[in-house]
Amino acid sequence: MGYPSLLPLQYTGQRAITAACRADRQCDPVQRMDARAVAQVLWHQEVVSGCRRGLVAELCRFGLTLLSIPYGWGSCLRNHLYDIGLRPILRAEVPIVSIGNLTLGGTGKTPAVEWVARFYCAMGLRPAILSRGYGASADGFNDEAKMLRSNLPEVPHLRNPDRYVTARQAVKQYGSQILILDDGFQHRRLHRDLDIVTLDATNPWGYGRLFPRGMLREPVSSLSRADLILLTRCDSVAPEALAVLEDHIHQGFAKKPLVTSRHHPLHLMRFRSAQHATTEVPENVALKELNGRLVAAFCGIGNPEAFRKTLRGLGCELIAFRCFPDHHRYSNGDLESLRRWAAGLPSDALIVTTQKDLVKLPFPELASRPLSALRVGLEILSGREVLEQLLKGVIQ
Repeated sequence: MGYPSLLPLQYTGQRAITAACRADRQCDPVQRMDARAVAQVLWHQEVVSGCRRGLVAELCRFGLTLLSIPYGWGSCLRNHLYDIGLRPILRAEVPIVSIGNLTLGGTGKTPAVEWVARFYCAMGLRPAILSRGYGASADGFNDEAKMLRSNLPEVPHLRNPDRYVTARQAVKQYGSQILILDDGFQHRRLHRDLDIVTLDATNPWGYGRLFPRGMLREPVSSLSRADLILLTRCDSVAPEALAVLEDHIHQGFAKKPLVTSRHHPLHLMRFRSAQHATTEVPENVALKELNGRLVAAFCGIGNPEAFRKTLRGLGCELIAFRCFPDHHRYSNGDLESLRRWAAGLPSDALIVTTQKDLVKLPFPELASRPLSALRVGLEILSGREVLEQLLKGVIQ
């Protein structure tokens, strides 16, 4: 079976952002460093996607192909050992729902985790979230964990590479009745009662190649293990492309329920103190405040063009845009650079970032201006009934 080659929409925007920053001779050294970091990521993506042409790109693709061979062997061997029972799969005391993906990078798992956790909370159950804790800062939380802690303060979030340990801890310490395994598709050591796999509609197959030649963490055929496929960012691709993608999924995995969704902007959020991520309830501001306003934005996420597109769709005039690499840890130099950048903006401009970035920043303002974050949530476009039926079936 062939899979559609859908070029991620973010590349054009990232190239424009990088070129603009390089061309700006007034930008400070840290800002130029941001552009170089983004350019390196962009160059790699253009190589693995096949967009970058020339001898150097071809040689790089050849080398990456050789490196992907042992990676693929290791992935297949690991899965085979689980399939035949030579590697044990452990069961927790309560049901587990896993939310994961096939590709490296952001596919919208965090909003999906939040959506499922809220679903079970609305049923009167006590869920807990289990994650690996990849890229955690000194306080033990990574950016996704900080977001979930801010959005779901009533839901325990335990982090440990050995999620069987945290599963037992969640039940014993918090009395959790349902466990949500964040980024759990490849974590086969822990049995799950429902396996949800998210696919980003803008780049569902990771260029059709295993890492590092592509972005696939394991072969597309591994979707056969999934119980449900959740397509995210469906509003970011043309209806014709989405229809082709859905048709390919139905052809290859006809028995798998398919749910479509988008990342829906909810509101702006602001904090008043430097300890906002752990102690303060944010102030929510209606999205209409962006309509017709001058806006300067920055982010450190895997798909900055999606953020920029969302802001423009809310009716603002985007006059400046800075991006950092995904999961970026803001240094003192970064923060000082952002302050200088903000000080040079028009006095009536709003400064907006993502919630994922805001929870990592140690201040609620930039250059004496309020710092706002755009909060997004998962909106189910189709297949909600089957998704809710499967989620309820886990606990019945």
